[in-house]
Amino acid sequence: MTQYVFPPAAVPSVAVAGDGARFPVHRIYCVGQNYAAHVREMGGEPGREPPVFFTKPADALLPDGAHLPYPPRTDNLHHEVELVVALGMSGRHIPASAALHHVWGYAVGNDYTRRDLQAAARAKGRPWDVAKAFDHSAGIGLLHPASRVGHPRQGAVWLSVNGVERQRGDLADLIWDVAAIIAELSTLFDLKAGDLIYTGTPSGVGAVRPGDVVVAGIDGLGTLTHTVTTPAALVPQD
Repeated sequence: MTQYVFPPAAVPSVAVAGDGARFPVHRIYCVGQNYAAHVREMGGEPGREPPVFFTKPADALLPDGAHLPYPPRTDNLHHEVELVVALGMSGRHIPASAALHHVWGYAVGNDYTRRDLQAAARAKGRPWDVAKAFDHSAGIGLLHPASRVGHPRQGAVWLSVNGVERQRGDLADLIWDVAAIIAELSTLFDLKAGDLIYTGTPSGVGAVRPGDVVVAGIDGLGTLTHTVTTPAALVPQD
């Protein structure tokens, strides 16, 4: 038996809709700039360049109904509603024609981003880690097995803040669809059962502040709700 110097952390996991099971998470991969309108609002021009990938730690997951503590070192925290793909099979160099066989299920996600830190990193050609991979940055709703919901190729993707809609797109507008993302990503990494892939966000990203209620949704996959809170360390003391 392995003797650890202290107890290891619990395996991050996502609740499965309907049956109480949980999906253990290995890694979180994310795709940047995968909707043409979002590429334009970020100052770029959409094309068929290879997708931009970045990662988040698995323990950054934030489930439906949870509070999102406003993260430190930012004044511009943004929401990004996304389709999340959960892999149930491992593979490398997976052809696009076989990629969907590796998908276990789908969920609504919210890729929270410290936009000011991202902009500063991009301006200097630096990595995005501090902007994307912070605590509680990977919002995720209930996971729906593909055996029940199929493989959604179209359907509304939307997000509201305090009841006011900010983002709306359609899965059909993805520049790189799910199969193409998996195929490309599998040329860079050995993909594993338990990996999650956040597939990109439509236009309309914007800032949230403490007190805001953020609701994201995708047709057929339900909704994901978070309330932004002020961290205890920032609450004035009497």
